[in-house]
Amino acid sequence: MKITKVLSAVAICAGSLAALSSCSKEAEQVTAKDEISADVISKIQQLGFTTKDAQKVEGGYIVEGDIMLTDEALNNKPDYKLMRIAEGEQYRTNNLVSVGSGRTISIRVSTSLPSAYVTATDELIRRYNAQNLLIRFTRVTSGGNIVLNPAPAGSGYLASAGFPSGGNPYGQVLVNNGAIGTANASTYIATILAHEVGHCIGFRHTDYMNRAYSCGGAYTNEGASTVGAVHIPGTPTTADPNSWMLACIGSGGNRPFNTNDVTALRYIY
Repeated sequence: MKITKVLSAVAICAGSLAALSSCSKEAEQVTAKDEISADVISKIQQLGFTTKDAQKVEGGYIVEGDIMLTDEALNNKPDYKLMRIAEGEQYRTNNLVSVGSGRTISIRVSTSLPSAYVTATDELIRRYNAQNLLIRFTRVTSGGNIVLNPAPAGSGYLASAGFPSGGNPYGQVLVNNGAIGTANASTYIATILAHEVGHCIGFRHTDYMNRAYSCGGAYTNEGASTVGAVHIPGTPTTADPNSWMLACIGSGGNRPFNTNDVTALRYIY
């Protein structure tokens, strides 16, 4: 999840499979940085991302636990944008979906996914559409602006998505249904998928300044990066414990949009 003139990036909802029962974190599984060349490490730093626990994977590099950078992304140097007030506000990327006076985004669920993911998709669509935004969603059985597909076998993440490009949403969410399961479709699974759709339309993590807030462990600043971390006016300047865009969620958890999420969504769309 390519971004025209900004960044080719994929926000990977990854989790250590050994820890899925306790916390469905968006990114835990990592490998040593010695697999990554010094030149690549330097480029990651220049883009504004931390190199802590950077991981080489097929197609690029996972950094900060849930963002995948392609080689193309590493060689791009677009304008840097950051508006920071505190450590718990809502943030968006530089790229958003063009909606004009109104636009409907279609979502298709692959027939290779269990029916629970259809139920979850219908719920995430209900959550977004209940806010009466200029951007609306509908589920389709063919085509689709955003398609939910199974993640490759053996994937070490829960789900992956990306950021908008050319005024359009990122077109795919990869779902590790074997790791997520099928229980709590209208709560837990819907929350995960709504989060990924949030990335597809341009939202960053609410706690990008300190992933430890929702993920636990040591303080980790994801970095603004050239993809942008633009504070959304009207959202809090203190930590927000229930935002749908927090980096991590406990297994079985549910995060429908809270008041601050609604403010962020209505401000942008």
